[in-house]
Amino acid sequence: MWTSDLTLMMLEGVRDTLLMTLMSTLFGYLIGLPWGIVLAVTDKPGIRPNAVVYKILDVIANIMRSIPFLILLILVMPITRAIVGKTTGSAATIVPLTLAAAPFIGRMIESSIKEVDHGVVEAAQSMGAGTFTIIWKVLLVEARTSILVGVTIAIGTILGYSAMAGVVGGGGLGDIAMRYGYYRYETLIMIVSVVLLVILVQIFQTLGMRLSAKLDKRK
Repeated sequence: MWTSDLTLMMLEGVRDTLLMTLMSTLFGYLIGLPWGIVLAVTDKPGIRPNAVVYKILDVIANIMRSIPFLILLILVMPITRAIVGKTTGSAATIVPLTLAAAPFIGRMIESSIKEVDHGVVEAAQSMGAGTFTIIWKVLLVEARTSILVGVTIAIGTILGYSAMAGVVGGGGLGDIAMRYGYYRYETLIMIVSVVLLVILVQIFQTLGMRLSAKLDKRK
């Protein structure tokens, strides 16, 4: 039987999932945005090529993206405990989620910036614009639609990671699905948790695509 206590538990699961997802996305972009900018700027076609810097950041991104999230979650438990004071729960899960999201976001930012027409950059350089000005007023502005689409993709990916964290008591809907739907064989709770995760992904996907379409100057 479905009770009010179960409804409250599911609502708390949605709250915790949103907290983990949005906070991890925010921290992921605080790290990944400059990471991606530096990757794009220091690559060979970039405005400030630097093979050493690019190679170091490129290798780090490739290594971190190659580690499955569940393994990364376990590997960084000492870091998580040092920062949060515990290794389970929604607050603790934000740490590995951020570390998993940052290189992924960095790659998307790099890709978005590289899509900018080089002629626009050359025009800015011919007018004497400096590196910071070109990055801030040309590259990021021209790539904003692609970047926003990337935000939508990142949120969906991080939401999926947050559900996987439920395997080790990460909190949120994933944790509820594991504790009740898997270990206690309560199929209804499992189904409701999955449906809520799908709904959350669809909401973020719809909002992100509508906003990116509105900001797309090509239309």
